[in-house]
Amino acid sequence: MTSILTNAPLAPLLDRLFEQADQSSSPALLGISREEGERLMRSKTGYLDFYSRAKDLWLPVSRETGVLLYQLARSTNARNIVEFGTSFGLSTLYLAAALRDNGGGHLIGSEFEPSKIAKARQHLVVGGVDDLVEIRDGDALKTLATDLPESIDLLLLDGAKSLYCEVLDLVESHLRPGALIVADNADFSPEYLARVRSPENGYLSVPFGEDVELSIRLG
Repeated sequence: MTSILTNAPLAPLLDRLFEQADQSSSPALLGISREEGERLMRSKTGYLDFYSRAKDLWLPVSRETGVLLYQLARSTNARNIVEFGTSFGLSTLYLAAALRDNGGGHLIGSEFEPSKIAKARQHLVVGGVDDLVEIRDGDALKTLATDLPESIDLLLLDGAKSLYCEVLDLVESHLRPGALIVADNADFSPEYLARVRSPENGYLSVPFGEDVELSIRLG
C-alpha cells in the first residue's frame, strides 16, 4: 500500500513549501525580540498584534510533527478533523493526506489572515486534496462556534496559544471517546496543559517530542 504523502504531487510540494518556510519563519523578522514575541503569544489580547505582524511568516509545524499528524489521523481512521490555525496549510496537507488515504473525510480549518487563507487554498489545490478541506475565514472563537461535525476524531491546536482552552471549549462536546488532540507549542499555554494533564477533566496527556502535547479524550 502506498500513500499520497510520499508521491507526487504532494511529496515535492511539501519539500518546496518547507524550503520556503525555512527562509521566512523567524519572529526576528518582525522586528521584535524573542521575549516580546513570546509575551504576545501568551497574551489573550496581544496575540492579535503578534499574528497580524506575522501575516507573512510561515510558523509551520515541523516535518516530524507533520508526519506525526498523518500517522495519528491515518491509524485512527479519522474522518472528521478540526484544525485551529491553518496558516499557509502545511499541517493541513498532512491531515488531508491521511483523510484521502482513509477513503475520505472532512477537515475544518480556521485562519483569520486572508492572505494566508488564499495561499493555503492554492497549496491544497496543487496537492490534490482541496476537496477534503474547508477553511473558515475569521476569528476561530466565532468560526468554530457553530456547524461542527457531531463526532470529531482529531483536533489540532496550532493557532494563538493563549486561546487553546477557549477553542477546546468550543470543540470538546464533539470529541468522540478516543479522539486525539495535538497541541503544538503547548508550553506557551500553561492553562491548557494543566487542563489536559488532569485526569478528572477527561483526558490522558503526555508531552511528545520537543514541542507537542498529545492528549486523548477518555469519554
